[in-house]
Amino acid sequence: MSRIFWDTNLFIYLFEDWGKFSGQVTALRSRMLARGDQLLTSTITLAEILVKPMQNGDTKAVVYYRKLITTMTVVITFEESAALVYARLRADRSLRAPDAIQLACAATAGVDLFITNDVRLHSKQIDGIQFIVPLDRLPI
Repeated sequence: MSRIFWDTNLFIYLFEDWGKFSGQVTALRSRMLARGDQLLTSTITLAEILVKPMQNGDTKAVVYYRKLITTMTVVITFEESAALVYARLRADRSLRAPDAIQLACAATAGVDLFITNDVRLHSKQIDGIQFIVPLDRLPI
């Protein structure tokens, strides 16, 4: 069993039609379930996913996405330990605040794999995260 953190974009691919990305994420989730892997994300993912439905006044989608994310994942909150990691990460000015929050939450949780399609994150080395990989280069 691996602890695998999904960045926000993977959930968007899963919930909306993004062509090949949606197919890749659906296949990934199936492999994870078959292997018994644990799926993690952070509260910022939940917040980002809910922006569009809230802008559109789509309360059904808000309830639906919130329920999906909170039942299929371990949602990591941004607490003091993550804030300390965040501060250290933000010293690297190439990281945007939301990315640093995601990475800090994942690092605090101690994940094996952080999956994102954000190319700015692929080369980062973060204590507490074994590997940061793009969706198309998954080792599982």
